Amino acid sequence: MRKQKGGSMSKLSKYGVWGSAGALLLIGAWIFLLSFPVHSVSAQSGDRSIARGAGTTIVQGGTGSPGFIPVLTTIAFHAEKSGNIVTGGFECFARVPTSATGPGSAQFTVNAMYVTGQVTGAVVGGDTATLTGTAQITGLGAGSGVPFELVVHRGGPGATAVLTTRGSPILVFNEILTEGSFQVLADE
Repeated sequence: MRKQKGGSMSKLSKYGVWGSAGALLLIGAWIFLLSFPVHSVSAQSGDRSIARGAGTTIVQGGTGSPGFIPVLTTIAFHAEKSGNIVTGGFECFARVPTSATGPGSAQFTVNAMYVTGQVTGAVVGGDTATLTGTAQITGLGAGSGVPFELVVHRGGPGATAVLTTRGSPILVFNEILTEGSFQVLADE
């Protein structure tokens, strides 16, 4: 082999094949790593998100007949699974206007109900998550250790949620998300 000025030919032939093979190996490694789902890369603790969301909803039909006073809620929830154990939290604050008609009818400042609960169960099917647990409730349906079920459908504004509290009486609230997002993240 003839030596060229600066030795570029000998370096190319010496390292060129290995440089290309190294680059291909590196690209292959990146493709391999990127093929794993995101949740398995972060699974050091074994925890896996199931569902989460937050936003503002309006209750279909408001307070019901005969008055039909609108009800707005601020809702937030999350559920994770570690092994066979589901944990998480649920918050729902329901507000009604200061008066049924007139100037106060658009001021949602009256606390109608507050639910703060611990999520202990979750079932996922497609775009829907059903979260269950027990809650402390003030206002409408007040009680301690009240079982609840929250069924959420994935999406942004227009997505739906149904909250059922199983105290005395059993209450069902059909809610439509007006701001925010509900996420259903993992099939069980």
